[in-house]
Amino acid sequence: MAKLILVPVPIGNKQDITNRAIECLKEADIIYCEDTRNTHKLLEMYGISGKKLFAYHQNNEHQLTPHAIQHIKNINTAVLVTDAGTPAISDPGYLLVRACIENQIIVEALPGACAFVPAIAASGLPCDRFYFEGFLPLKKGRQKQLEWISTLPITSVIYEAPHRLLKLLDELEQFCGGDRKICVCRELSKLHEEYIRGTISEVKQDLSNRESIKGEIVVVIAGNK
Repeated sequence: MAKLILVPVPIGNKQDITNRAIECLKEADIIYCEDTRNTHKLLEMYGISGKKLFAYHQNNEHQLTPHAIQHIKNINTAVLVTDAGTPAISDPGYLLVRACIENQIIVEALPGACAFVPAIAASGLPCDRFYFEGFLPLKKGRQKQLEWISTLPITSVIYEAPHRLLKLLDELEQFCGGDRKICVCRELSKLHEEYIRGTISEVKQDLSNRESIKGEIVVVIAGNK
């Protein structure tokens, strides 16, 4: 019976992949991926060759999903990967998973790399309960969402691009107050991994003094007490 497997791939350190994930990639009939070039390099690293790769990303997922379903029905196993982390978590995947379920195609998801998990675990903030926002809206609804997050009594997690980080810290200072505890996590699992902990005002001051801010960013925010 046809099957779709969601396979997490490393978010930085290429050793952060499970043996089971590698086996799934080896056995897949086809692999849907966010960027075929990046996935091809990843497969080469693990000695996997000869795989059929199809681009599946946020710009084509609505159009491609019906075609992908017909394709998957005619094979044994399809794999979905993104450029980094777990498919469908702030990345393409939800539409394909939903369509597979509607078409009685088996869906499995492997455990593995996901940026917000190490971020919140190492933040020093309570992580027994938390809210995961992912990427905030860029314009419409952004302020309203930030205002709502500022009222939550539990820890919140936000993904942000490095060039927008200082703007986000300005907004958090406005809605949460400068004394709220946060942890900005940068370059997780990579050579220059960094955790910047303190109040919003302290972290903002630290980062404002830097010439540049690079790498993928996860911001962990303490709940409202």
